[in-house]
Amino acid sequence: MSSSVTLTPPPFPVPDGFRLHTENSSHILISENEAFLNPVQEFNRDLSVACIRTWSEDLNELKQKRRAQAKEKRALKAKEGSARKRQRVNESDATAVEPESLQTSTEPLQAGKAVVEAEISTRSEEKSEYKITILEALSATGLRSIRYAKEIPSVKYVLANDLSPTAVTAMKRNVELNGFGPEKEEEEESARKVNPNLGKVKVNEGDACALMYSHRTDRVDVVDLDPYGTAAPFIDAAVQAVKDEGLLCITCTDLSILATNNYPEKCFSNYGGLPLKAEYSHEAALRLVLHAVSTSASRYGRYIEPLVSLSIDFYVRLFIRVNSSPFQVKKALTYVSTHSSSTSTLSSRHRKTSSYFVCTSCQSFYEQPLGRVIEKQGSGESVNTIYKTQPGPTVGSKCLECDSSLHIAGPMWSGPIHNTDFVSRVLQHTEANKDHYGTAARMQGMLTVAKEELHTTFYFTPTKIAGFFHCQTPSLEETTSALLHAGQQVSRSHASPGSLKTTGTCEDVMDVFRSWVKKHPIKNVSETSPALRLLAKEPRTEANFSKHPKSVTSSSKFKIVRYPETPANWGPGSRPATGGGNKRKRKHDN
Repeated sequence: MSSSVTLTPPPFPVPDGFRLHTENSSHILISENEAFLNPVQEFNRDLSVACIRTWSEDLNELKQKRRAQAKEKRALKAKEGSARKRQRVNESDATAVEPESLQTSTEPLQAGKAVVEAEISTRSEEKSEYKITILEALSATGLRSIRYAKEIPSVKYVLANDLSPTAVTAMKRNVELNGFGPEKEEEEESARKVNPNLGKVKVNEGDACALMYSHRTDRVDVVDLDPYGTAAPFIDAAVQAVKDEGLLCITCTDLSILATNNYPEKCFSNYGGLPLKAEYSHEAALRLVLHAVSTSASRYGRYIEPLVSLSIDFYVRLFIRVNSSPFQVKKALTYVSTHSSSTSTLSSRHRKTSSYFVCTSCQSFYEQPLGRVIEKQGSGESVNTIYKTQPGPTVGSKCLECDSSLHIAGPMWSGPIHNTDFVSRVLQHTEANKDHYGTAARMQGMLTVAKEELHTTFYFTPTKIAGFFHCQTPSLEETTSALLHAGQQVSRSHASPGSLKTTGTCEDVMDVFRSWVKKHPIKNVSETSPALRLLAKEPRTEANFSKHPKSVTSSSKFKIVRYPETPANWGPGSRPATGGGNKRKRKHDN
């Protein structure tokens, strides 16, 4: 934990058999095998608080704007109604003149009534900020829910759930220790005067899916899924439990399934797509989870917008906005429109779902979209949209760069994995509240890279590509400059140190290295090596490796830790031994 964060001392003694765990201003007591807590996930919890706070501020601003528009619309309607009423009165005055005394007596009454109505309308519009409800389906110790209740000002209450009775016992204890205990009917009014936070964290013992399905008609603003392993069993219920404009927060720690091809059958059953084995497999893991959420939401007429999607240590963490629109659901097959002021936005449209052919030797990839859209001009300004299947394959049976065999991966999400504007606001919030987060330095570094990241698919590292050619590795600056001189855009990727993303194709990247080899010749290449086949192809243009003005980004001028060292006690931790280890069903359940 960063030394810049001032930790609040616990207001209670630590009993024997327990150990104290403190994050920011939250304190919990933990005993062995009672509930699961991984201290390494503090970064996850810090990031979640920052993202939910930023999202709630955006939501409150949106609701205020909508209230202002509704008020303006009502005022305009009332004005038009008054004009019509005056017109009718004038017409009636032409045939019958009203007594002067009656006119003078009714005018003040009507004016006073209008003033009262205006004051009532103003008071109703000037409401306090919108209060959000959060459902944490798998709470364990309750630390995350307690932090949400303490650190997010707009929280109305947090519903913390777990199936394990021992975890629920620990949760209730920790909730009360932090001043969020349940309200008691006999002393509700007096207790609230002393502690207005009573009942702000509501503890529930039950099946996570059953609880979320019960909220399909009474939806919550935020659903947080942080399971031990995969979140796949909970996604269907989660996308139905969250409101429109709501936030879905998902953690998956099963990267042994998502980020390698050792268990393709398990990945397909969990996420509906096949994984790949390449240096960019961690980005593919993010895209597979997004594909699973998108397809689940589409079944119920809902669509998703990824706000922040990060590959962190041994897990992936995603923050996804959910909305309802049958028209937008159709676009899940084809493309997604982006609206961003950032220069990292390549175009107004990106394909949303694709499969990929991946080379087993040089890791070149070839996108195979699942669908396409045809837009025809209708009558007037209307546009008729027709959805079609996409012809394929986009490549033959061999890699175009090294003539090796290809494996298929996906289908997976192929649209943007971040909302650049949202990431910028989260970064601004983090920089303004460094003292509130123990991992603020790491948050600032990762969010900075994510903000600058291009909305293209997959990344590469010069060291890996140089390994395929058996050549000396060009520096990041030289590789970046060569691509920039060729007219391509380049950025870093948050998922791996030394990685680059570009708007260029795999062929463009390979041509840069073919030009590099011409300037730095290699020796003793085996006749069976893929390097020989890579070099057999001549570069289309000669790369320029001189320094490009844009090879250094604006954020590079500041000293920040973009890729921190692996934290102590790295790993997902051990599952608690109590309760049989099943987060969904008890042993005696049928």
